[in-house]
Amino acid sequence: MDRVFDLAIIGGGINGCGIARDAAGRGNSVFLCEMNDLASGTSSWSTKLVHGGLRYLEYYEFRLVREALIEREILWQIAPHIIRPLRFVLPHHSGLRPAWLLRLGLFLYDHIGGRHLLPPTRSVDLVHDEVGKPLIANRYREGFEYSDCFVDDARLVVLTARDAADRGAEIRTRSRAVEIRQVDGIWQVTVENAISGERTTIQARALVNAGGPWVEQVLSSGSGVNARAKVRLVQGSHIVVRKLYEHDRAYMFQNADGRIIFVIPYQDDFTLIGTTDRDYDGDPAKVKASPEEIQYLCASASEYLKKPVLPTDVVWTYSGVRPLYDDGASEAKAATRDYVFELDTPGGAPLLSIYGGKITTYRRLAEEALERLAPYLRSDKAKEGWTGKAPLPGGDMDVSAVAALTAELARKYPFLSPAHANRLAHAYGTRAAKLLGNAKSLADLGQPFGATLTESEVRYLMSNEWALTAEDVVWRRSKLGLRLLADEIAALDQWIKANSAPGERPLREAGGRP
Repeated sequence: MDRVFDLAIIGGGINGCGIARDAAGRGNSVFLCEMNDLASGTSSWSTKLVHGGLRYLEYYEFRLVREALIEREILWQIAPHIIRPLRFVLPHHSGLRPAWLLRLGLFLYDHIGGRHLLPPTRSVDLVHDEVGKPLIANRYREGFEYSDCFVDDARLVVLTARDAADRGAEIRTRSRAVEIRQVDGIWQVTVENAISGERTTIQARALVNAGGPWVEQVLSSGSGVNARAKVRLVQGSHIVVRKLYEHDRAYMFQNADGRIIFVIPYQDDFTLIGTTDRDYDGDPAKVKASPEEIQYLCASASEYLKKPVLPTDVVWTYSGVRPLYDDGASEAKAATRDYVFELDTPGGAPLLSIYGGKITTYRRLAEEALERLAPYLRSDKAKEGWTGKAPLPGGDMDVSAVAALTAELARKYPFLSPAHANRLAHAYGTRAAKLLGNAKSLADLGQPFGATLTESEVRYLMSNEWALTAEDVVWRRSKLGLRLLADEIAALDQWIKANSAPGERPLREAGGRP
């Protein structure tokens, strides 16, 4: 209780971790608590894209699209291991948006956001080009190919938190803020450890509520603030199937209901299809893809693809709740993806609540949040914009260097299979050598858990990336849950329990594929 932090943050998703990183880099003392694992909510259930949001142009969200387009290349350059360029094919559907409108939208997309590194849009002959081969023959004859980026969303959150911690921030996971109150102009946040049940109270001059879908519940835990803004919970579900085609492009498909879905090459051997948009009422922790959503995604993809996608093809589903700002839009698909801040100063100390936002704009959101809080924070050593220049952990290399890093790992550690070296390069970047150490053989990496996961990697994740359960390891720090059997995951969970420090033992077993 003696120490007073400059800033306390509730919520370990991308917004909370982004603010923690920026604030710590400016010289502020920072405390962040997350009730579950980092990125265990909305931030790990996205469509895995760093993109401008082409369809938001239809809703005249020009500022949001421009900001997101600028951020694409900034984020790619600070994290080239977990972010990569991806070309999207948009077939022209004669019964839906006219070709001239698509062409105009893509012209704007190419030119309003300062694109420098990503290749421009091109027209595609779907009859003769290889990207037309997976599509229903003769139904789609022309289309467009444009650029965006793919991101490992959960790793983006964890690496952002890691960088914040490296700069002095205190990050506490499995720690729920059970009470917040103000005493003599200082926030007091009481935090309960979900594993030990122990409660501690910390003090801070300023408080950020980055609770995501739980933003209103955080306010109700004694802050003395009645929210003026409202959060609109919108469910987005995704399905994963076995690889649908051989080339490396993704697709953007238009639906008759005005929505779009993405079909994206995923984890080498799979294809990701999503997302849905529907209002959600219930506990955000219990959201799951419904049979109707699975059917909708299968039918939407099958409207375009030569080989129909069936619910029986689905190997994994995931669903998340987007905490959008409630702008009164009649349909979930039309609700703004922009972010909104609500700054209150009950008793004089600031409380900043965040509504909405998207992964692509998290870094700008963090900058703007700190601009709002600047009058209340003592330190602003590193000026605005530093987070767009300093690489995230493992990202200190050129955007084109991941293949060379993979080759270097294979040369230095010849016992690694090409797939293993490639996975480590894309997950850890230049820090991959830290978990491989001086190993001279696969046996030197310790117990194997299957699908190239080794004891050495798990120990690294536990000591450096806050992993406490098998679920943390195989569904958030990696997506190896797609390749591991349920009994392999259970064995990993048992190993983690046996090797966790006292007081860090996980509460529950991790299962197989959700």
